[in-house]
Amino acid sequence: MAKASEITLLFFIVCISSSFSFSHGTDKPNIYTVTGHVYCDTCNVESENKLSDPLLGASVKLVCTNPTDNTITYQTPEIITSAKGDFRLHVPGEYKDSTCEAILTRSPTKACDEPVESLKKAKVVITTKDGVPGVIPCPNSLAFKNKVAPPECKDLAP
Repeated sequence: MAKASEITLLFFIVCISSSFSFSHGTDKPNIYTVTGHVYCDTCNVESENKLSDPLLGASVKLVCTNPTDNTITYQTPEIITSAKGDFRLHVPGEYKDSTCEAILTRSPTKACDEPVESLKKAKVVITTKDGVPGVIPCPNSLAFKNKVAPPECKDLAP
């Protein structure tokens, strides 16, 4: 009978090996997972704070374009954020010669549906030097702004 430590090690190896697909010697593309977060900028301060709300049901997509002629080289379907405002976009292949951005497309609420100009998209690099796929985080969260800031926003320290 296997010991608990052996079972744990085996489980770890299976999980790690199944999360990567190597393209060496195959035609199978690398799969990247772009992760990010969407919130409502409740106080309209263009940064996430204790009064910000994660946005369940916001729509996001990833668009990669050729920097020379701006043609789209890859685009994901729109995905919907989780209850915590988080999203995951799966991207097959490398796009090192493209400019890729996670882009807000739709808010789930009319009270907070205007994208914050500086936070409506985030650049993402879809490539790695060694060809091993993995999770690529967005460099910043994405945000919509609240139409009317609540009174408690005045207590927010600058």
